[in-house]
Amino acid sequence: MAQKPSIPKGTRDFTPQEVSKRQYIINTIKGQFELFGFQPIETPSFENSETLMGKYGDEGDRLIFKILNSGEYLSKVDNGIYQKKDEVKLTPLISEKALRYDLTVPFARYVVQHQNEIDFPFKRYQIQPVWRADRPQKGRFREFYQCDADVVGSDSLWQEVEFIQLYDAVFTQLKLKGVTLKVNNRKILSGIAEVIGAKDKLIDFTVALDKLDKIGEEKVKEEMLSKGISALGIQMLEPLFNLSGDFGSQIRKLKEILGKSSEGLKGIEELDFINNAISKLGLQTATLKLDVTLARGLNYYTGAIFEVAAPEGVDMGSIGGGGRYDDLTGIFGLNNVSGVGISFGLDRIYLVLETLNLFPETVTGATKVLFINFGETEAMHCLELIQALRAENIKTELYPDAGKMKKQMTFANKRNIPYVVMVGEAEIQSRIYTLKNMASGEQQQLSRLEIIELLK
Repeated sequence: MAQKPSIPKGTRDFTPQEVSKRQYIINTIKGQFELFGFQPIETPSFENSETLMGKYGDEGDRLIFKILNSGEYLSKVDNGIYQKKDEVKLTPLISEKALRYDLTVPFARYVVQHQNEIDFPFKRYQIQPVWRADRPQKGRFREFYQCDADVVGSDSLWQEVEFIQLYDAVFTQLKLKGVTLKVNNRKILSGIAEVIGAKDKLIDFTVALDKLDKIGEEKVKEEMLSKGISALGIQMLEPLFNLSGDFGSQIRKLKEILGKSSEGLKGIEELDFINNAISKLGLQTATLKLDVTLARGLNYYTGAIFEVAAPEGVDMGSIGGGGRYDDLTGIFGLNNVSGVGISFGLDRIYLVLETLNLFPETVTGATKVLFINFGETEAMHCLELIQALRAENIKTELYPDAGKMKKQMTFANKRNIPYVVMVGEAEIQSRIYTLKNMASGEQQQLSRLEIIELLK
């Protein structure tokens, strides 16, 4: 009995129409990346495990797909370790490689490995798939594409300003209105942790705070308590849970709360600079918002943190994010290289555009005209015409078999091909061809040049 075909949970097949829509988003993002001066690179789909592990925090490490060593990978494992089933000791012995979790850490590895070939500051973009052993749900997949842009070799805050403009430019071109660009600063989070007496628990604090919009205030407090953060310290966070007002008023309130933390005040100064620049430059579509609970529980952010929220009314998580990671390349031996980057969530942006019906009708890129096949002589003449149409960038194809015309017309309708051309013996002699509009049923007798002009 034949095996029923299936694919792993959290992965997907894409139809031609879906691929066309995805390419529309990718090409929009890619075009803006290049307009802003970013250069493309690519890195392998899998890395050495040591490159990835320990870079995303405990939660991130658990979501990394490990690749088993080839051959008899268990034969080299000490029986004592195997019997104890100690994952920490066993995993490195049977798995030396892993699928990349994101594009940022591989990029840091790339920069260090190619540092002598790179001109700094180096602006790169990368559009490739990544993998996470996450629980699949709406908008969350185990295999998905990231579209990243990063700058390394400059600590200038103008880079953060440009990334906000880049986000705005992409969503403007996609006609996606109502997007919110949330921004925070890791130094502010460090300052808050310092003020509440939890400086040594910064990661635990930020991981819990990052879940505020998912699990609510009370659950966040419970998690903080379980991580050893004092009840008094958590009580001091009350003003943050209810921080409101415009960007400037929130900045002023934060200055009062963080008055005794020099690092926290530095973070406020950086955000103030970004906000002032954007206020003068303006945004076309997006709205900039300070969100002090935005933590993104990744170990490597050290300055600005970005997260992009879909328009209100669309049930979707973040559709982009990023931040500054001043010390990321240091883990690979290259110190004092500041970096900042952002990512677009292709799959989630797709779902948002689909929900809001924002894909242009022409985006599917379907064949525009089908030539009916009446036989070998007629097909040969059709192919000469098809060459001329394709030279004018008109998407054209010949039905491969000389079957019944009804079958060929049905094929054109199912494929949503708007025109068909009929070339019989009489048309070959006169070089005047029958063009049929499949929507209206109207037929016209046209020359080759007239057909090209109409279809262009």
